[in-house]
Amino acid sequence: MEQLSAYILCSEEVRTALNEKRPVVALESTVIAHGLPYPSNIEAAQAMEAAIRAEGAVPATIGLHDGHIIVGLTQDEIVRLGTTAGVQKVSRRDLAVTLATKKPGATTVAGTVLCASMAGIRFFATGGIGGVHRGAEASMDISADLTELSRTPVLVTCAGAKSILDLDLTLEYLETQGVPVLGWQTDELPAFYVRSSGRRLAQRVDDALTVAAIARTQWECGLKGLIVTCPIPEEYALNPQPLEDATQQALRLAREQGIRGSATTPFILSHVAEITAGESIEANKALLINNATQGARFARAYYTGA
Repeated sequence: MEQLSAYILCSEEVRTALNEKRPVVALESTVIAHGLPYPSNIEAAQAMEAAIRAEGAVPATIGLHDGHIIVGLTQDEIVRLGTTAGVQKVSRRDLAVTLATKKPGATTVAGTVLCASMAGIRFFATGGIGGVHRGAEASMDISADLTELSRTPVLVTCAGAKSILDLDLTLEYLETQGVPVLGWQTDELPAFYVRSSGRRLAQRVDDALTVAAIARTQWECGLKGLIVTCPIPEEYALNPQPLEDATQQALRLAREQGIRGSATTPFILSHVAEITAGESIEANKALLINNATQGARFARAYYTGA
């Protein structure tokens, strides 16, 4: 590990790739610690790293350990995050507290975007971004992912926003924050487990070199984050109506049990997985791997022109 600052430790592989201006793709760790059950969490993390390597890029899974941001977790560290109880969920708000107290931490989308940028990484692949929650007009529950993208120059490859959110308000909020949302070979916003949400996007891109050119122009103009949304592979997509029914049931249970804030999404996804007899878990793994593959292609196009 190479120490970049008092708080960032970077694996030798990641640091060498960055120094040589080769493509590196950051990966979050909340999906390992909180998003998927064991052993699916470890399997997905390992498969995402393998998919990135298969495209000629270097994976950099990010997490917190013993007062440091680790950029490029080892396989043992990934397993530890996925099998340890009480791991902190780390967004921008939680970063300093978790570092100072030296607790183990798993980075959210917002936390990973921030830490990746601190380490000099411009590309990040995840499942689905957070967004404006249903009922946010009363709760003001809006994911920090959206504001982080408006202030941090990282390209996020994802399967759109989770379908449990208010997708219309999420797109409106991103527009207000000035975050471009690009559809990868699609005209509509993907909705995580579902390939299309019915919400038309302003911009569509059909080849990786165009994505790279947009990202380069965005950053050369001093602008910040951008999103490329990739639909889940068709064979893994879920039927929208049963999924919506399960989501509505989970939302009712969350309200009844007083589930709020950062605990809401893991609770709902867990309930949906139970209702769908694990079908949503397989869908989640498939979209994660697909996003890792596409994210590596975008990074490769940016750094190598190929």
